[in-house]
Amino acid sequence: MSLKKILLAGVIGSPIAHSRSPQLHGHWLKLHDIPGFYIPMDVAADDLENVIRTLPKAGFVGVNITVPHKERVLGLVDLVTDRAAVIGAANTLIFRKDGQIHADNTDGYGFIQNLRQNAPDWNPKAGPAAVLGAGGAARAVVAALLDVGVPEILLSNRTRVRAEALQSDFGKRLHVVDWVQAGNIFEDATTVVNTTSLGMLGKPPLRVPLDALRKGALVTDLVYAPLKTRLLIEAEQMGCVVVDGLGMLLHQAVPAFERWFGVRPTVDSATRVAALR
Repeated sequence: MSLKKILLAGVIGSPIAHSRSPQLHGHWLKLHDIPGFYIPMDVAADDLENVIRTLPKAGFVGVNITVPHKERVLGLVDLVTDRAAVIGAANTLIFRKDGQIHADNTDGYGFIQNLRQNAPDWNPKAGPAAVLGAGGAARAVVAALLDVGVPEILLSNRTRVRAEALQSDFGKRLHVVDWVQAGNIFEDATTVVNTTSLGMLGKPPLRVPLDALRKGALVTDLVYAPLKTRLLIEAEQMGCVVVDGLGMLLHQAVPAFERWFGVRPTVDSATRVAALR
């Protein structure tokens, strides 16, 4: 009797204990009867290169990369997709059979698919988007919004210089607003996105005034712990369409799982339930 090879994947970050990815990928592995495991790994920055170079020798087919390593990892791999290069960050590594490590970014794909699934009437071309934050996730969101036709993005970040770096990289459709004026960027926005960790369990609250939110605007928060952040609760009370951040996590995982394990999974209600266990 020949035994199937056990395939390994995982997620690297620091901290990592909060990640829902092990539950998500574990659910899909079981559902598709694939012999494998998905393992969370808390890795310090100084150890990152050594770890990702060692994992393929231990049977890993790939890993996800999360905070705070998404930008730094680009300089530690052999191949970078155009998408990851434009964004300036990677969230997915594929360990190829030829020994090379391939970096990609599926965050923008996951972000757009989440909105398409949970707000099917959303029209990105209807007006400007307001984006809070300027980290790796914000870069993926900005690239994705520009790609689907958002005419203008108003960006605000606690550290203005990081926001200006995005403006420099993504061009004249991006406009930077000081953090003290962040509440003003909602006035004309038909799409509003919080890409910061503000409002997450264990993090400071998002204190940006929300009274300028437009009724009918789509408001989404990349924070998914809690699922309903203050931003989403207040936006819903003001008549906005709200989408929580869990769906982005689920959808960004689809192309990664397919690359690693050879099966393209589906995001459905059972997937959400599994990720929240």
